[in-house]
Amino acid sequence: MAQSRFRLIRTAQILVIFIPSCVISHFNNEPSSKLCLNSDIMRFNSCIGFTDMMHVGPKNEREGGGDRSAFRRPVLIGVSGGTASGKTTVCTRIMERLAEETAEKHITCICQDSFYRALGEADLAKARKGNFNFDHPDAFDHELMLRTLTSLLEGKSCFIPEYDYTKHSVSGMTSINPSDVILVEGILIFYYPELRNLFQLKLFVDTDADTRLARRVIRDIKERKRDLDTVINQYTRFVKPAFEEFCLPTMKYADVIIPRGGENTVAINLIVQHVWNILQEQEDKGTKLVH
Repeated sequence: MAQSRFRLIRTAQILVIFIPSCVISHFNNEPSSKLCLNSDIMRFNSCIGFTDMMHVGPKNEREGGGDRSAFRRPVLIGVSGGTASGKTTVCTRIMERLAEETAEKHITCICQDSFYRALGEADLAKARKGNFNFDHPDAFDHELMLRTLTSLLEGKSCFIPEYDYTKHSVSGMTSINPSDVILVEGILIFYYPELRNLFQLKLFVDTDADTRLARRVIRDIKERKRDLDTVINQYTRFVKPAFEEFCLPTMKYADVIIPRGGENTVAINLIVQHVWNILQEQEDKGTKLVH
């Protein structure tokens, strides 16, 4: 056990310096199948998250102004994948590309981490020592998330919690207005059927485990002020087992599987084109956002 832990720590230290990359991209145009593209093959495969919230859109719409009656029912996109798989980067790339294609549209990104449950004193003490499992489904308030996304789909403004990773608690609330496109990223957004069924398009970022571990080590040490031993302890005790038990099995629900994350420009461009087509169809049909 000690030797295994030493090898994992040593691997993490090495991977902080060198992170390998893989080159594959997947895209799906039909809900019943998945199209896989890479440098060697093109085949159909039937088996198979920056701040907590981001906005792109005209200034007056971001500030709550504008003609809301002109909005269509939002396109809700789910982006899942393991820890540090590149979910946030994928969302950022999609938002940037959509903003280029549809400058007049309002686009929002929400992180599932905003919906962590409030911790009691006992659990908070565990969290400070790295002994709380934040990757388990019970760590999230999925009912609050369900109500929030449902309200946004109905064209209502909502308040989203702002989560502070250093304090393991909510630090405030952010107002979010109705949007044309809403991206939701998180490790378990496809776990609960009632949440999963809300998404019009479901994406899964599939990244090599060593790459994810290296990214997590860098992120948690630099951004969340954790030490290496705490990061490795959390990963071995909670993150990796939870990924295998709860997150990875939900990949089968994805419409599109994206290895290499935000670097996968082929997949990003195809996804953006698909979303643009949905928006165009809504506009052609004159579908309005429900109020």
